[in-house]
Amino acid sequence: MTKSIKSISNPKLRLEVLTPEEVKKIHDATLHIIENVGVRFPSKRALEIWAANGADVNYEKKVVKVKPHIIEEALKKAPPVYSLAARDPQQDLPLDGNHVFVGTDGCGVEVIDIETGVRRMSKLDDVRDIARVADATEEVGFHWVPVSAQDKPAETRGLHEIKTIWENSTKHVQTESIYTVHEAKAAIEMAALIVGGKENLRKRPVLSLMQCTAPPLGHDGGSLDAALLAAEVGIPTGFMTMAACLTTGPATLAGNLAVGNAEVLAGTALLQLAFPGAPVFYAAAQTASDLRSGAYTGGGPEDFLFGAATNVLADYYNIPLSMGSFATGAKEPNWQAGIENSLSTFMASIVMSDMLLGLGFLHGSRIWSFAEMMMDAEIFSIIHKTMQGIVVDDENLALDAIANVGPGGNFLAQKHTKKHMREIFLPQFMDRRPYNAWEAKKDDARDWALAKARKTLAEHQPDPLDPKISAEMAKIIAANEQNN
Repeated sequence: MTKSIKSISNPKLRLEVLTPEEVKKIHDATLHIIENVGVRFPSKRALEIWAANGADVNYEKKVVKVKPHIIEEALKKAPPVYSLAARDPQQDLPLDGNHVFVGTDGCGVEVIDIETGVRRMSKLDDVRDIARVADATEEVGFHWVPVSAQDKPAETRGLHEIKTIWENSTKHVQTESIYTVHEAKAAIEMAALIVGGKENLRKRPVLSLMQCTAPPLGHDGGSLDAALLAAEVGIPTGFMTMAACLTTGPATLAGNLAVGNAEVLAGTALLQLAFPGAPVFYAAAQTASDLRSGAYTGGGPEDFLFGAATNVLADYYNIPLSMGSFATGAKEPNWQAGIENSLSTFMASIVMSDMLLGLGFLHGSRIWSFAEMMMDAEIFSIIHKTMQGIVVDDENLALDAIANVGPGGNFLAQKHTKKHMREIFLPQFMDRRPYNAWEAKKDDARDWALAKARKTLAEHQPDPLDPKISAEMAKIIAANEQNN
């Protein structure tokens, strides 16, 4: 199978969701929040770094208030461009503002079994199977650890997950499941094994870490300490806000953006103060709570607008973005899933978000579906084709072919048609059959997508990880299990 990765680059379509004046207002509001309201940092190391850099630190409440110039100067130290390395260098991902890559989502707790169709608790074998299918799917540019290996000890679960992905794919691994010091130290050791040492890891980061904030205006202590360790050795690290309108954020979209921005900027500035020039990225998956229940929605117009607006903010700070996309709130692959995942991904793609997350998930990132994974990949392929726009030049105007055919003919036999016909998009899962052909079977995209996933899982053999490296990783994990 191909080892190519599909990404959107050099787009012809554009969107302005926020004017420069509106971006500046959000930025100023963010700095006001950080200076006057503060952000909670429940980490001794983080508080000491802030204090050493002139912040107002309340050690009892663990709340930090920071002058605007400290935040702005720190953010200027962040590198605007770098690459996420893969086990196979051909699959490295340039985060340069001109590529949109798609990844699986993270930390799902249930799986729709690929054979039985029964919803069940996720386990390590699921991490393996998803990695193998994703390895063979060109629309998937990188892995987020997709589901939780709940059959492994909680204190080393994240380590088992990244080891299993490296054993079953050559693509880059990003995880939100490393949020303690001991796991971070072990994960760094494991990543260094792949590239031949920590110095090489700085040059070729085959692992990146994403840490969730604790909205509103807070962080998790273990995540902060893990992020600082990662930044120290050059592992790209981002903080993801998931502030939700009405509950963990204001009801208004602009207010929610300001709260989430304060969380992300404060965490990012901390890493730059501690380790200037460390590779960082902005991460966001903001949404709205449902008025009727207070539940996380996982889709809707607010999500689509957040997806576009957050990239504008990340561009303002000149750092890459990892953006929540896909991850529909639908309970099964259906009409709702198609609408939410198409619109969220289109809005995030048209503003050129670097990394899009959520492929394969249902019920707001809770339930993994192989059928949904395949159909989400097709959604990205459709958007990939759409973003290429219309090329207008002598070759594409086809005047010679038009003259050859003339009035009343057809273009099927023209050399120009043969040359360009494979540029026309051909879907795998959209039903374009005659009605009677559909009526005879009444199967649909879900059936075909699941069949493709099963075929891929049965036939695809990823390039194996060196058994010696795998064995060393197992030793690192075992040592951590004994010490906890």
